[in-house]
Amino acid sequence: MAVLWGVILHALGGFASGSFYLPYKKVKGWAWESYWLVGGIVSWLIAPIVLGLATVSDLFQVLGQASGSDLAWVYFWGVMWGFGGLTFGLAMRYLGLSLGMAVTLGLCAVFGTVVPPLWKSEFAQLLGTPSGRMILIGLAVCVAGILICGVAGMMKEKSLSTEQKQASIAEFDLRKGLLVAVFSGIMSACMSFGLDAGQGIADLAVQHGTDPLYKNNAILVVVLLGGLTTNGLWCLYLNFKNKTFADYTNVSAPVARNLFFCALAGLTWYLQFFFYGMGDTQLGDYRFSGWTLHMAFIITFSSLWGLYLHEWRGANAPTMRTVAIGILAVVFSTVIVGYGNYLGSEKPAEAKAQETSQPQARTSTEAPSMLASH
Repeated sequence: MAVLWGVILHALGGFASGSFYLPYKKVKGWAWESYWLVGGIVSWLIAPIVLGLATVSDLFQVLGQASGSDLAWVYFWGVMWGFGGLTFGLAMRYLGLSLGMAVTLGLCAVFGTVVPPLWKSEFAQLLGTPSGRMILIGLAVCVAGILICGVAGMMKEKSLSTEQKQASIAEFDLRKGLLVAVFSGIMSACMSFGLDAGQGIADLAVQHGTDPLYKNNAILVVVLLGGLTTNGLWCLYLNFKNKTFADYTNVSAPVARNLFFCALAGLTWYLQFFFYGMGDTQLGDYRFSGWTLHMAFIITFSSLWGLYLHEWRGANAPTMRTVAIGILAVVFSTVIVGYGNYLGSEKPAEAKAQETSQPQARTSTEAPSMLASH
């Protein structure tokens, strides 16, 4: 049930992430850098602190007592992730929700899932267990589905005229969009590294009485502050360069409406990691695979939104069949990864049961070594 609950929480996070860009489409009269900064202040500063205070006991005491090394690494990975977040918005502009998220998050899924076990020298151990192999198979299926979605995008590029493509996505540009999406996907994986590096902070939050379900919210305050640093500086630079500081006070634009939809987009974006952090706590030793689940659910929901918003309008039947197959493959990959986590959770339970039923198996020579290990 814990694994099932973890998958459901990741699905909620995926829905939030796959949907967050929709409110930005309601913003009128503002440059990209203006609405991205306003939404980002909510995403990366206000929401993490407010919901962190609501769910983490003694939040600021926890952060004050955390080791400087942990805080520095989490912040560093947040800054690196910020570069991915910056270009992520551009990928959506050039490719649309469905194709942009498929390519960007596909690469993000691969790097964010595989790198942590490689960094810890645990990859060989994964290959040696049925659960680990099942999870890696799920990752491979996810990547295959993403590649299929990419093929569908290229089919769309060839089959539609420039006018048809721009009718559904105003700034559609496959070549520029793919370049941006590749960079964004690689850098966005740094969020996974930041959450992994901050587990000492999460453990400290639990020691202060935080429900383990919410412990990762303490990490989010730091890692998203790093993301705000990168995005904030770049957006302010663009405000200065493009002379768009006036957007925030331009009475000819619906300022109140724009602020509302930017805040809604920002809050929705943050909720992806709010639910991701909770789902992450339910996957035990295989928590690294939650990143694959998260990315796969985002791709699934964003692709469905793309279909609903007619981003594939005018595409021929073979193209539509191809994108449908790609989406189904991504959905199926979440089932495989979930089953792999289930296998991983069963093994520790069996070992614990055997240990409880056979206490006499411990010899007197083992007792000192067990005590010494503490």
